[in-house]
Parts: sequence; structure tokens; C-alpha cells
Amino acid sequence: MEFNVKHGTLETIKSGCLVVAIDESRKLSGAAAALDKACGGQIAAAIKHGDITGKAGQSLLLLGLPGISAQRVLLLGCGKLDELDNRAFRKLVQKAASCLKDGAASDALLTLPELPVKDRDLYARSRLLVETLLDSLYRFDQFKSKKADAPKLKKCLLWSVDKADTTSLEHAISHGSAISSGMSLTRDLGNLPGNICTPSYLAKEARALAKAHPELDVEVLDEKAMKELGMGSLLSVSAGSAEPAKLIRFSYKGGKAKDKPHVLVGKGITFDTGGISLKPGLNMDEMKYDMCGAATVFGVIKAVVSLKLPINLVGLIAAAENMPSGTATKPGDIVTSMSGQTIEILNTDAEGRLVLCDALTYAERFKPASVVDIATLTGACIVALGSNVSGLMGNNEELIGKLLAAGKQADDRAWQLPLFDEYQEQLDSPFADMANIGGPKAGTITAGCFLSRFAKAYPWAHLDIAGTAWVSGGKDKGATGRPVPMLVQYLLDQAG
Repeated sequence: MEFNVKHGTLETIKSGCLVVAIDESRKLSGAAAALDKACGGQIAAAIKHGDITGKAGQSLLLLGLPGISAQRVLLLGCGKLDELDNRAFRKLVQKAASCLKDGAASDALLTLPELPVKDRDLYARSRLLVETLLDSLYRFDQFKSKKADAPKLKKCLLWSVDKADTTSLEHAISHGSAISSGMSLTRDLGNLPGNICTPSYLAKEARALAKAHPELDVEVLDEKAMKELGMGSLLSVSAGSAEPAKLIRFSYKGGKAKDKPHVLVGKGITFDTGGISLKPGLNMDEMKYDMCGAATVFGVIKAVVSLKLPINLVGLIAAAENMPSGTATKPGDIVTSMSGQTIEILNTDAEGRLVLCDALTYAERFKPASVVDIATLTGACIVALGSNVSGLMGNNEELIGKLLAAGKQADDRAWQLPLFDEYQEQLDSPFADMANIGGPKAGTITAGCFLSRFAKAYPWAHLDIAGTAWVSGGKDKGATGRPVPMLVQYLLDQAG
């Protein structure tokens, strides 16, 4: 999809479809008023006769209006203007996308950036528009023998009456398009089945991404190299699988040589059966999404490189498949992590923290400015927070605050959970330095407590995306691409 900025008198601009919002007050203003005047009051007449009242979710397509150069005018109800927030604006854009992708127009002129969205300036609401529109047009039909017809819509123009708005709109398009491209990559990887998307496949895709972007460097550690580093915790997860584990490192040096890098660590369990602690069969197919933390790192890296942000960034992906077999790790086994700390594995289905802890220790060598790990870590996070926000914990309140602010700005929110010392006691083991689970209470928090023991050398935060990384069941089932927007916004903020 191509996006551009357009100024000028609306009625004189040629386009396949001109999109205008109508609010519940029925009092036309801005773009709607200008168009109504040009067409001799036909928009006002449609409102008067009840064809559209401005209620959210309504739409009306008008063809060949006199005095207007656009072939079609799409009227969208936006509800009450003083109640137009992020959620309402997203729904409005989704409605526009639904109408446009099924329509005959190959290009569209959008006047929606003029709408007053709560707490959003022109840049912020226009970027949200771009991201939402592209997200709505996403399709994953790689394995369909018969593909659906591609939407005819190929080009969107964001309109503003003031040429002074050009810079804000161009930044919104640039940032929104890069974030959406990263989200699409994250969704593609997440939606792939486990027989295709293995640790070796992720390594191949990492090399392909680096080949496409020469400023990106990639290194892949195999099991032999990880064993030499002492990554006994990570390797305990892949022990039962015929698929070898991989530790993938991306390096992007867009900042000054002396600048400390920001590090992202992604959980890459390409399929999770639970191992010997086998999961129930119902919905186990969705455990292909257990690598969405790794997929997020791919998406953020792609967006950052596309934007050429002036920062240094390292992405680490701990990739493994968790399978039951005669060589699989058993409940009660004790392993030694790269940090030297020993772990009693009481449940092999708590495997994400076992791969992440060695990756967090490995991150120390980069002397990072910050480390954020991203993982579909606990079902308990879904119980606590549902599917609307990600869980957030960490050892540095400044870093936590920056991530929360970035999530709010990107409309990809997180909620902070506590990491009080009292929770650490639940990980006590009589046989090792710690157990890998803390019992049934506060499962998301004790998982964060476990990871915190391996992240003491730097500012660290943990994002539990078990509830936000994918949508379960039904026709809308699939990866969401979250939390790519939050993390790209965080890095945009760090880059200034």
C-alpha cells in the first residue's frame, strides 16, 4: 500500500473514493461541510432523510456527486466527536478499510486525520490511522490452494487543509508504515505452522533479513556453541526434540560507537507440547504461537532498520522446540544455567523461562543500556489481564515508565505487575538454587521473579504477551503483531 500527503480544495481533487466522517450532531463541518456546499447539499439531504445519522459503524457510499471530482464519496459515522478516543478511532478506520478493500476504487483520499481524537495530535492520530488501515488489510493465505482476490485499493492519500501539516503527516506515514511492515513480519512468522517454522527456519529467516539490509549483522549459535558457553538451561528444553536449538543474534549499529545498545530478547519456542509435562490436546495447535516473542524481535528489528534509527540495537532469539521423548528433560531434573545458578525443573511446560534465562546472561556481554525480554510466558497473565494489555515487570522503574508511556503513545498498552521479594520465596528448592515454578499462586509474577535472577547486571524489563500475541479460535484466529508498536515507539523515544 502506498501512502502520500495531499492538500488542496477537496472537491477538485480526483480520486476513486473520498472518505469523510459524519458525527452524530448532524451539523456538517470541515471536509463534510465543504463537500456538501460543492454538491448542492446532497450530503445534508442524505442525513436529513436518515440514510446516515452519524452513529459509529454506519457507512453510506454516494456515487457521482455533482461538483465533486472524486468518483465516490464514502460517508462514515464516527459517533460523538467529544467521545472519539483511540478505540473509537480504530473502529472508524477499520470500517473504512472494510468498505475500501471490498470496493472498486484503486485509490482513496482520506480526510480522517482532521478528526479530533482524544490526547492525539495530527501526527499521532495519522500514524494510528496508517497502522490500523494496514493491519486491517493484512492477510495470511500462504497455504491456501485458492487465494482470495487481492483488494483493488493500492494507494491512500492523507488530506489536510494546511500545507504546514505536511511534515507531521509524512512522519506519521513513514513511522506507521515501518511499524506495520514489522507487524506483518511478526504475524507471518507467528502464523506459520510448527512443521515449517522451526529454530533452523528462524535462523534462515534471520540471515535473509540481514541479506536484505546490509547494515544488519546476524550470528547463529548452534547447540555445540551453546554447550561450550554453559547454556544447560536452554539446552534442557530442546533435549527431547529432533530439531536443534538455535541462539540468534541480530546487531544493528545506527548510533555512535560509544553508545550502549538496547537489547531485545525473544522467547522462540517454535512449538510447545509441554514436554514430559504434556499439555492437554485441546487447542494445542495454538502452541505454534509460543515463538511470538521471537517474532516480535524480528518485526522490531525490521522496523528500526527501515527507519534507520540512530541507535544501537541487539536482538537475541532463544529458539527451541519443546517435545516429549526418551531424551527429554524430566520433572525433577536439575540443570546448570550459563550464569552458574542451578535449576530444579519441576514442570517441563515452564520452559520459556529456561531458554530466556541463558539468553539474559548472554546479553551481559553487550554492556546494554537496557534489556527487554518478550515472551508468551504464562497462562496466568491471561487470567490476570485478559487479552487487552501485556504484563510488564522489571528491576528499573525508569525503564518501566518509558515502556508504559510508549505503550500508551502507540495504543499497545502494558500493565505493571509487582516483583516484591516475598514472591521470590515461592521459587525455593531443597535441591537446587531455585525451582522453575513457584506454585499455583501469582504464576506470572513468579515467572518474572525467576527471570530477574539472571538480569541483575543491567536495567531490565519483562513483557508477558501470552494474552496479546495472538487471537484464539474462530475466523479471526491468528497472530496480532503485538507488541511491535510499543517497542518501536520505545526505541523511537530513545533515538530522540
